[in-house]
Formats: sequence, C-alpha cells, structure tokens
Amino acid sequence: MGDRKFYDLMNDNPFFVFASAAYTNNFNVIAAQSQMTAINSAIEIDLAGQIVSDTIGKNFYSGFGGQTDFINASAQAADNKGKAIITITSRTKGQTKIVPCIKEGAGVVTTRAHARYIVTEYGIANLFGKSVRQRAYELINISHPDDREMLEKGAFERFKCLPSKD
Repeated sequence: MGDRKFYDLMNDNPFFVFASAAYTNNFNVIAAQSQMTAINSAIEIDLAGQIVSDTIGKNFYSGFGGQTDFINASAQAADNKGKAIITITSRTKGQTKIVPCIKEGAGVVTTRAHARYIVTEYGIANLFGKSVRQRAYELINISHPDDREMLEKGAFERFKCLPSKD
C-alpha cells in the first residue's frame, strides 16, 4: 500500500487524516459539511433510477461501501447545498449501462427514491421529484446515442408510456 516515501509524506502531515468508517460514514458527520458533494459510481442504472453498484447480475463485484450513507447525508447537508451525484459511463465493452430493467439478481444499492443526479459522458440527468416517465426521458438523454431507440422501446414496454420531459 505504498512505499517508504509515501509513508514519510503522510507521517505527522495535517493534510492526511485516517479515521474509521464509523466516523467517515456517519450521517451526522457527513451532513454537517457545507456544500457536501458525494460522488459515487454505478455498475448499472435502470430507467426508473434504481442504482446497482456492487453486483453484475447475481455475481458480487464489490462491496457497496458508504454509497447510501453519502447519498442520504449529502442531501441533508447543513447549508441545504449538498449534492448526491452518481457517475457512470454510458457503455462498457459496447453494452449499455443504462437499461430498461436491471439484471436478474442484481442488488439495488441506491433506490430510485434517493437517486438525484446521474452523470455520463453525454450529460447530467436530474431525477429529483420526477415521475417515472420523466426519469426515463432524462436517463435516455444521457445514454449512448446508439442505445436511445432501444431504451425508448424498453421504457414503453416497462412503463406503458413514452418517456417525456413533462
């Protein structure tokens, strides 16, 4: 986990603080920060805004760490200026990561009720306070252009309505 030079740099350096997850992921500690911005990643997001961050289908890929802690606490930042952001590439190995439905067995780490800002290389979707129809519209707009038609069809199949800004 680093060479001697790294440890010498950190030793008695006030710019480095080591703390337990019980402290760093504590809701009150996070929410007390002004303009708290939590940036987390995802493996897959469905058109309703459900966020999968630790599994690929039924297989565990990683632990979910503090994503839910930071998503919830940043939304309650002391100055009401906190932001919870999920970043995801639109595709991996040619496959869309914004999908009509999450893969069977995948674990939802961040619920659609808690999803706010989703960022891809194609833009930003603000899902807060949006209907499922509006969420699908926002997410399709930040998906890879080659996947948008398939996602629109998937949204219609799943939600029985066309994605819409309104």
